[in-house]
Amino acid sequence: MELRQLRYFIGASEAGSLLKASTRLHVAQPALGQQIAALESEVGAQLFNRSSRGVTLTDAGKVFLDHARVVLSDIERARDAVRELDSVPRGEVAIGLPTTVGLTATVAILGACRTRLPEVRLKVVEAYSGFLREWLQSGRLDLAVLFGDAAEPGLIKQPLLDEWLVFVASPAGPKLPKRLPLSALSRWPMILPGKEHGLRKIIDDACAPLSVQPNVVAEVESLRSVKLAVQGGIGATILPLGSVAEEVASGALRSARLESSAMTRRVVCATSTVRPATLAKSAVHSLVQEVIRDMVLSSAWPARWIGEPA
Repeated sequence: MELRQLRYFIGASEAGSLLKASTRLHVAQPALGQQIAALESEVGAQLFNRSSRGVTLTDAGKVFLDHARVVLSDIERARDAVRELDSVPRGEVAIGLPTTVGLTATVAILGACRTRLPEVRLKVVEAYSGFLREWLQSGRLDLAVLFGDAAEPGLIKQPLLDEWLVFVASPAGPKLPKRLPLSALSRWPMILPGKEHGLRKIIDDACAPLSVQPNVVAEVESLRSVKLAVQGGIGATILPLGSVAEEVASGALRSARLESSAMTRRVVCATSTVRPATLAKSAVHSLVQEVIRDMVLSSAWPARWIGEPA
């Protein structure tokens, strides 16, 4: 099995056709097809469904794609590790940020990396924390910001902060008090993420001992859509204060603290034992923590810092 076969396979899966892939990869289409056929023969399974409209991955192809990406990524990191012998962090580092964290911290992290680590190429992936956890454990990410500090196989977690979850409503609705009891969630129409979402679990776990049943009128997984729906007066929601700080400051939304110590969320920086340690990975890991710490201490991220002191 050759590395170019893996590159051709990944290129064809992303392009959706051998013709498009051959153009992107700068290789003749017949040669591309021959290499993919040879790869399928060696793997012992058909990796693509072929039709006049292009190619799509078979079930075997989907499984093989994840492994192929990890192999090529590891090769690139091995090359970067050798180049790092001059003690200058360089190469690609893949980091994952949950959507609510990305809204607050992505730009600051990118800016700091460009200034302080100019030889490092950041690959930032924003997604739900559950996906990020899986990708970190499988080796697709070098590090990720996650929620919760419970021990998990293959992950090393460093607590960073506790952020407050607040009740968020439209400014056109009834005036909000500074603090709101959890029982209010049964009276307001609530727009919340689905039950499998980590934020929803925190809310449900806080309400259960008080026998409070939130009046959920819609389950929406998109942060942007939730905020737009709340602004439109369709319902209220619960979000980290940092993810709505700009809208609250401008008057587009209103917020109130909830009278429950359980309505907080722990944020951690996690690394995987699957991916090899590199100088670039270590440098980015430190940079992410420093950037987030500075944001918390300057009140740019409303939270309580619990990580390493400055």
